Amino acid sequence: MSHEKRKALITPEHPDLSIARQTELLAISRSSLYYTEREKTKDKKHMDMIDAIYTDYPFYGSRRMRLELFDRYEVALCREHVQRLMREMGIEAIYPKPKTSTAHKEHKKYPYLLKNLAVVHPNHVWGTDITYVKLEEGWAYLVALLDWFSRFVLSWELSLSMETDFCRAALNQALTIATPEIHNSDQGVQFTDRDYTSILMAKDIAISMDGRGRCMDNIFTERLWRTVKRENVYLKSYRGIEEARAGLTEYFSFYNTKRRHQSLEYQTPESVYWGK
Repeated sequence: MSHEKRKALITPEHPDLSIARQTELLAISRSSLYYTEREKTKDKKHMDMIDAIYTDYPFYGSRRMRLELFDRYEVALCREHVQRLMREMGIEAIYPKPKTSTAHKEHKKYPYLLKNLAVVHPNHVWGTDITYVKLEEGWAYLVALLDWFSRFVLSWELSLSMETDFCRAALNQALTIATPEIHNSDQGVQFTDRDYTSILMAKDIAISMDGRGRCMDNIFTERLWRTVKRENVYLKSYRGIEEARAGLTEYFSFYNTKRRHQSLEYQTPESVYWGK
């Protein structure tokens, strides 16, 4: 077993074995364990900085992100380190490029169906995406399904990992409200997963995925993320995922029912979605 795998077996809250005894049994040094924890803490701090920059400038790639980290925070990281952190966060620059997301080579990709399409009524098009959410005690990932016509958030879920389960849970929750004609996403592994797409196919929902070199396909969801972070996540500084879940529950209720949108002629998403 590799040294890293042995370190992963350490349980800080073990009821019977101290960390010292665990490291002794696993034949690893305590100093290497603490070094890893310090590096994780540093990475967490740098990821939060990258998240703030990305919210302001989602078109920044690793080169400009590296420069902005130094200009804004006086943090000097090599480009490879910035690239690794951005991959771990699940983000990349929004600009025309050969590929829009990290995809699974064995998963089926679907064509982009929204070119020149006028979205004219609720449940015509739903969009979905995942974003990084900073926590004091780590980080989480947030997925949401958004009705493009009304900007109504149909459902959302938080997860400590980028596995597909929380995306499926959000989709199933949204489908208890209505069924869209078209579901749009990027080509990320969560949305190309057969367990996810089979839900859409069972409902006869057309599957659309952002195409090659398209930079604005999911712009409504990107705007939602910017709003959620500036108006809630950054202000609240959630300690853990349960606190974040409670706070975001309150915020999304406000977003849907109270927050008036200029693009909706100062109506709320709820009133436009339900035609009130």
